[in-house]
Amino acid sequence: MRDVRSRRRTTLAPAALALALALTGCGLGAGPAPKGVQLLVTNNFGTHVLGLSKAPDVKGQETVMSLLLRNHHVETRYGGAFVQAIEGLSGGHEGARPVDWFYYVNGVEAPKGAAATNVDAGDHIWWDRHDWSQTDSVPAVVGSFPEPFLNGIEGKRFPVRVECSSVGGYACRTVTERLRALGVPAAIAGLGSGGETETLRLLVAPWPKIGDDLTAESIARGPRASGVYARFSRGGGTLALLDADGTTVQTLGADAGLIAATRRDEGEDAPVWVVTGTDEAGTEAAARDFDAGALDDHFALAIDSGRAIPVPVEGTK
Repeated sequence: MRDVRSRRRTTLAPAALALALALTGCGLGAGPAPKGVQLLVTNNFGTHVLGLSKAPDVKGQETVMSLLLRNHHVETRYGGAFVQAIEGLSGGHEGARPVDWFYYVNGVEAPKGAAATNVDAGDHIWWDRHDWSQTDSVPAVVGSFPEPFLNGIEGKRFPVRVECSSVGGYACRTVTERLRALGVPAAIAGLGSGGETETLRLLVAPWPKIGDDLTAESIARGPRASGVYARFSRGGGTLALLDADGTTVQTLGADAGLIAATRRDEGEDAPVWVVTGTDEAGTEAAARDFDAGALDDHFALAIDSGRAIPVPVEGTK
């Protein structure tokens, strides 16, 4: 079987790997230690928190791997290039299901190996062990909010644009005001204002109005296409919530909302977030939960009758 880690955590050349491993005890050495770093370790799509440090031990210019090794008990494979276990919890299989460790920086699945990814100031680093039987790529998650809007991706802060079906409506105003309160200078525009690859876009509208966006439309095709374990019906009137097996566990109707993120090209495009719903009321419900308190540690979040539902949902097995 193809090892998912070979894609997510690129193998270093022997000399580079040896150097990286030699430096894991003291960071990369040169330069000041990045400030404002957070380190989260979870299991099962954020369901179980194994460790959260808002001030992890950081020394010098760290890589994601050296930071993890410094702050957690870690087992590696292939000469230290891949993470096999964190705090005794291993990748491999649970029953017939493949599970593994994946990591995200500021809510974006990293395209390079952990030993080749530097830690920048303000980075929120999240390691999660989960079932990848449906997809080995969840390109973006919402649970590191206010990232990536505040500190960007790979040390680069991106312009932020909130695209709304109703620029003066409650949902649009709420999302924009919360970003600006965090110091994010978000612009406002109508839907379909353009898809620049280096702009972080938030689409705020009922799903029937945004479902044909080139990036957002992948959500309707399920986790294999988008990494989001929820799927709107063709007309957008219902929202199916899936478990890790891709099985529909619950179907929501009127007034249901969803906050999720995805990405078309992990090497170039910035993530696209959706604050959406089956209708206007569902979109407003999603906007109300557009804050760190509701989104923390969740890959995506559905809202039904005022109840927040982490996505993917727990299965019936």
